[in-house]
Amino acid sequence: TADGPWVAEKSNWTGIALAIPRTAYKRMRDRPELSGPGVYVLVGPPDSDVYEHSIYIGEAEILRSRLDQHAAQKEFWTRLIMFSSKDANLNKAHARFLESRLIGLAKRAQTAELTNGPAPTVPALSDADQADMEAFLEDMLLIYRILGIRAFDSPSDEAKQAAALELRLQGPDVRATGSEVADGFIVYSGSRARIATTASFQFGRRRRDELLGAAVLVEDGDAYVLTRDFVFRSPSEAAAVLLGRNANGRTEWRTESGQTLKEIQDA
Repeated sequence: TADGPWVAEKSNWTGIALAIPRTAYKRMRDRPELSGPGVYVLVGPPDSDVYEHSIYIGEAEILRSRLDQHAAQKEFWTRLIMFSSKDANLNKAHARFLESRLIGLAKRAQTAELTNGPAPTVPALSDADQADMEAFLEDMLLIYRILGIRAFDSPSDEAKQAAALELRLQGPDVRATGSEVADGFIVYSGSRARIATTASFQFGRRRRDELLGAAVLVEDGDAYVLTRDFVFRSPSEAAAVLLGRNANGRTEWRTESGQTLKEIQDA
């Protein structure tokens, strides 16, 4: 079923993934994939709409034992995604390496609310094992995206890979750059937003308040500054938040030569 347990595999790949709703964990816990080492992500709703998910990343030599503890003690999660190996070649050191890499990627992307503490030390692996695990991780990241988890993807890297057109937004105290991406509209770190807002400003006001509360927007002199790349739901939401007024993003965002996003889309 759409919201039931999923098994994810890939051709010519030794890994296997299980995506399990918390409500189904009890009946799924006896699966053989949970009897050995692996790495997992617990996923739940975030405390703030600034983030898409709240996540906890972990590893275990016996996945079932660790996950039983989380089922009894951790309240926030509603979904589990775990990876192990079909050929038993994944060991404890490999799992620790993958855990450390995932935590590092999540901290860099800053798109999910990470509940882990400091990132664990990356274990020493041979060159061959490290190359194997980096390849294994690449397949994991593909499957995470398919399962709807983008906590490990840097929005700016995604925009660069897609060769997204950089657009500009200007207004009183506003100087911003951004691009269209698959999930909405990314505005890049360092963009400046107007502090003052108009009396009629409604669309985007809540998002603006959330960004200020989470220190994604911070005051810097006569303007607010975006402290990290942030993906807004649409070009219009991005424009409204930065301009402090209701705005049509399709006509506000322009190329360096002055062409609007609407003109680009219509063409």
